[in-house]
Amino acid sequence: MIRLLALLLPIAFVSCAGYQLDGAKPAVLQDVRSIAVPMFKNDTLHPRAEAIATSSVADALVEDGTYRIASRADADAVLEGTVHLIDYVQIRSARLDTLRPEELQNTVTLNWTLRDAADPNKVLATGTSSGTSRFFVDSNLQTSRNNALPDALQRASEALVSRIANGF
Repeated sequence: MIRLLALLLPIAFVSCAGYQLDGAKPAVLQDVRSIAVPMFKNDTLHPRAEAIATSSVADALVEDGTYRIASRADADAVLEGTVHLIDYVQIRSARLDTLRPEELQNTVTLNWTLRDAADPNKVLATGTSSGTSRFFVDSNLQTSRNNALPDALQRASEALVSRIANGF
């Protein structure tokens, strides 16, 4: 009886062996281990948006852990991106002046392309990712917008990395 139990116990533990580490990547990206992240481009008029977006994507890649960040010479793929759009929508206005915003929502849109480092003409993945952030307007609207931008870019970067790491 004890021998039978000793035989069945390991089989019970192996029965959940369908789980795999490093098995969630899309099939097209199975051979990609490291990604180079050059400076993003900026199609908006917001200063330094490309630098903040590049840093956010690099941070999201490191936090996810599926891929390593490498230089262009050592990488398996290159992630090229563009800060395409920063849109602001009024959520709440001042009580007596409906044209004066009290709370805004910004939506950031990133367009990106993941290319093979050995053959830059080969596109491995492409897409659009967006992130939003809500913020209250202080006496200086520009400062409020500048302070809210990194949060929205971080959310867009997390969506981008989720797409290339998990396929969704």
